[in-house]
Amino acid sequence: MKTRTLGKCGLEVSALGLGCMGLSFGYGPATEKSAAIALIRAAYERGVTFFDTAEAYSQGANEEVVGEALAPFRDKVVIATKFGFLDGDAMKGVNSRPDNIRAVTEASLLNLGTDHIDLLYQHRVDPAVPMEDVAGTVRDLIREGKVRHFGMSEAGVESIRKAHAVQPVAALQSEYSLWWREPETTVLPVCEELGIGFVPFSPLGKGFLTGAINEGTTFDKTDFRNIVPRFSEENRKANQALVTRLGEIAAGHGATNAQIALAWLLARKPWIVPIPGTTKLHRLEENVAAADVTLTADDLAAIEDALAGVEVVGERYPAQLQQRVGR
Repeated sequence: MKTRTLGKCGLEVSALGLGCMGLSFGYGPATEKSAAIALIRAAYERGVTFFDTAEAYSQGANEEVVGEALAPFRDKVVIATKFGFLDGDAMKGVNSRPDNIRAVTEASLLNLGTDHIDLLYQHRVDPAVPMEDVAGTVRDLIREGKVRHFGMSEAGVESIRKAHAVQPVAALQSEYSLWWREPETTVLPVCEELGIGFVPFSPLGKGFLTGAINEGTTFDKTDFRNIVPRFSEENRKANQALVTRLGEIAAGHGATNAQIALAWLLARKPWIVPIPGTTKLHRLEENVAAADVTLTADDLAAIEDALAGVEVVGERYPAQLQQRVGR
């Protein structure tokens, strides 16, 4: 797989990464450990070198799986993890106090079985802690050799600028896809200005863009999508128009919905690296193949035209979680 560079510090990764959250957290019961390890290693065998996890994905359990899976080729991969929630629980609120950043980093190093974290993200901005203190703490961890690069997730422009002035930000991770395009008018311009890479999570709309989900789909009781307004039965039905249109475009390219959605992101900027997640080998292979789908300027214009009249319905987060983004 081709590689891309995040930020100006030379962080080279595969053009597509693997979001590992869903193996342990967020989308129903955790994948059995040996199966999760096999999937992560299958991704590496297919050219993926960029793997994303976080303390908050089952309080470190996901980090442990990722660390064990990647141990045989640790020096050939980039591992990203995150700090920033109280007790590692996204539902409890944020905590980016310097002492917590250090404690979480030490725990993540143990969970991952490594002596350094390649990319350490602040998971969500903590309004109670000056951004200069957050960036300064990560800067110190970088100087100590425990962290290689600093990242931010779902941060707003002001926070990005403040952090970057203290410690260069290698990557900003935020949701971005054909059905959530807000970053184009908010954070992507500042990323381009400052030389910050962009890592879209949920590049397939939490699975919706694949076409495998419709208004009749039922989710496990522990699935995060149950509380997402955009995934209400009514909104899923309304949003099928986007999936139908995407399917027509994909058919014209001899590709799948997912491959066109990922290829579209890759074509936006050379410093964008999507991290689709999956628990299934055939979906992994489908996603990886998207790196070989090339969309021309005419193709991109045709996609814009085809989707111009499609209105996406529903908020992407419930109100209490929406308050944490863009700060």
